[in-house]
Amino acid sequence: MKIGFIGLGIMGRPMALNLKKGGHELIVPERASLTGDVREAARVVATPRDVAAESETLILMLPDTPDVETVLFGENGAAEGLRKGTLVIDMSSISPIETRDYAKRINAKGCDYLDAPVSGGEVGAKQATLTVMIGGPDAAFERAKPLFELMGKTITHVGPENGAGQVCKVANQIIVALNIQAVSEALVFASRAGADPAKVRAAISGGFAASRVLELHGERMIKGSFDPGFKIKLHQKDLNLALSSAKALDLALPNTAVVQQLFASCIAHGGAEQDHSALIQVTEGLAAHSIRDKK
Repeated sequence: MKIGFIGLGIMGRPMALNLKKGGHELIVPERASLTGDVREAARVVATPRDVAAESETLILMLPDTPDVETVLFGENGAAEGLRKGTLVIDMSSISPIETRDYAKRINAKGCDYLDAPVSGGEVGAKQATLTVMIGGPDAAFERAKPLFELMGKTITHVGPENGAGQVCKVANQIIVALNIQAVSEALVFASRAGADPAKVRAAISGGFAASRVLELHGERMIKGSFDPGFKIKLHQKDLNLALSSAKALDLALPNTAVVQQLFASCIAHGGAEQDHSALIQVTEGLAAHSIRDKK
């Protein structure tokens, strides 16, 4: 299949390369940031419009809602180049409300649309073990499923309505964010009370408190290794989506609001590009204590 792929960042690049490994042809837009392996693997064309014109399936993996709108509907946007019958798959994490509007506009061109945000970070993207949450028509999902299986391990068709996948992703991001903060507070508490946080983490990993966040991000926190797998600024963006959607639903999400503000503190202190596990630094600051302090 000829697959257009737009959004070749930390996660998009390995996702696209996994599609190439699966035997598909890649078409990507020219960017100064394109890496050598992508240039070797893909046909590079000038604009999103050109990408869409040559694609049977178009995949987007972009940072935020305005980025998706610009790539689809801006000047020389992909929507201008779409041919009837093209499948558009947005794997970005964006607004469920805007997703429904974008789907209607793409459907009006005779094309199917799926929202298929992912979870699993850079590691999951590289290992093709992402969790993929899909909203959209059954037939479009069945058509896209072999592609999802080249990029992910847990593939769930959440519902036939566009936006269902984005709603699921927002729910996922609420859980992950609150879990990161819970692990942060637990490790800072343990360390400040005189216990070895690494040993505390090992002990509770075998009990009911076990989680992927404790396993992976707990280790990052202890080592102080905050190179981004998923950036703080992007997780804050996802919590903003949760809170704006909750407002529209007259729904209170008090703990989500607190963690969103803690992410804002991270960003204010220059941590926007750090991994979201660096959230612990806010709790450490409030305690005037670092869990990596050996004194």
